[in-house]
This record gives sequence, C-alpha cells and structure tokens, in this order.
Amino acid sequence: MSNLNYKHLRYFWMVARSGSIARAAEQLHLTPQSISGQLSEFADTLGVELFRRVGRRLELTETGASVLRHADDIFSAGDALLDVIRDQASTPSTFRVGVSDSVSKAVACRLVAPALALERPTRLICREGRLAALLADMAVHRLDLIIADRAMPSHLSVRGYNHLLGESELGVFAASALAPALSGPFPACLNRAPLLLPGEDFAVRARLMQWLHAHVPRLHVVGEFDDSAMIKAFGQSGKGLFFAPAALARTICAQYDVVLLGTIPALREQVYAITTERRISHPATQAIRQAARETLSA
Repeated sequence: MSNLNYKHLRYFWMVARSGSIARAAEQLHLTPQSISGQLSEFADTLGVELFRRVGRRLELTETGASVLRHADDIFSAGDALLDVIRDQASTPSTFRVGVSDSVSKAVACRLVAPALALERPTRLICREGRLAALLADMAVHRLDLIIADRAMPSHLSVRGYNHLLGESELGVFAASALAPALSGPFPACLNRAPLLLPGEDFAVRARLMQWLHAHVPRLHVVGEFDDSAMIKAFGQSGKGLFFAPAALARTICAQYDVVLLGTIPALREQVYAITTERRISHPATQAIRQAARETLSA
C-alpha cells in the first residue's frame, strides 16, 4: 500500500459525515462524479470496501466505520493545530484548563488565576468534571491542561504526562456555630460528630476512611459528595464537619465562616497537572506551577 492520500481521506470523511455523495460534493464545491471517482480510487488503494449501497443510501461497512473513527481523530488534530496557529497569531491567546470535581475550588482558583496575568493577554476557558471525561477531552485537544488530585491512570491509552504540583496536609473544618458543640480535643472531637465525606472519586478517600476507622471509634457519616464545593456548602450550613487542604485554611475559614479543628499530617492531598507535554513549556502552565509552589507550601 502506498502512503495515505489525505485528500482522498477528506473526501471519504465528508461523504461519511454528510450521508451522501451529493451533499459532500456541494460542501466541497466539486461534482458528484469527481467525488465518486476519488472514493473508488481511495477504496482500491486501501484494498477494502468502505461503503455498501442500501437502496439509494450509502452505508458504512465495518471497515469504513473504523476508518471514519481514525479520520475523526486525524482531522480533529488538524483543527487543533489550526487553533494553535490562530491563537498564537491573535490576541488574546486561549488557554483551556480542566479541573477535576475532586479538587478544591479554592486551590484551583489560586493555581489558575496567574494564567490571566501573563505578559501576553490570555483568555481562560475552564471546564469542570470527572477526571475520565476531562482526559477524553484532552485526548482530542479540547484541553491544554488538567488539574487533578491524582496522576493519570497508567492503563488509559491517552497520551499525557503527570506533573506533581504540590501537596497539603488534610484539615478538618466545622461551621463556627457547630464547633462549640463538639467535645474533647482533636481528633477525639470527631467521635459521634456528623461527618461529610468525599465521594469515591476523591484520591484521598480510601486513606481517609482507614484513618477514621483507626482514630474515631463511633463514626457518624451524614453525607458523601462527589464535588468539593458541595461539601463545603453543606459544611458552611452546619450540617457536618468536612475535610479540605490545610494549606488553604485561612481562605476556607474566611469564605465559608468555618474554623479549622485540626490537621491530619498522615494524610496529604496531592495536586497534579496533567498535560500533553513531557516538559512544561507553555507560559500559563509555568505560571500555574509557580503558583502551586507558593500556595501548597503555605
């Protein structure tokens, strides 16, 4: 087989996406006969059948569907390349960040904010969601960087690199109105106290549960949450104690009107940047890394 003819691949992709040769010809400003001939030549070069005719419609074969999926990736990467070129040629540039639900919003804000203060004006696009969904977006170049509380799982087929930004001891917080009702010093005050726990998607969850079972004889869990902001909102309302990075204690206490009961040195919440770059070179990523050193070492 000779080298892949990308012009033919584009014609195939347009026909498969538009659903007919006639519609593809209109979009490409070519004649249907020209498109049909190019498709036949492309199929002959590959040595496979890409379409089957069902009545008056064209339907992808199993091989054709596989080729289409690869074509989607190829042209998505091409579009991403054009986006990069346009971003570099225009002002402001665009930097797209994904933030995992399990990362403290206070931490994420502290880390990402310096990207808006670069010498070259930058338009920040921030997306929030579960790590798996964010990694899928990064794989098709919809994100430049992901901030997460864990490294990218090694079994995924996504090309990405983990950069540990920093870590913080875990702190235990209570609403100002709830704290006086707790009895005993920390961590004894957690016994029978209402607890708001992070959900299964939090990297620290398993280690936190081990620590609680070892130090709190009578656990009283009143809620579990998949979103860090939701945990703090319930904690602020006095519904229970919650866990968050101690490095941000001053900010968390001021923002949510809570007090820090104590810290758990044995439990450290980590923050990672996941990028498609082996080495961090983007100015916005470098600014985020510097902010992490300052924020998470506080």
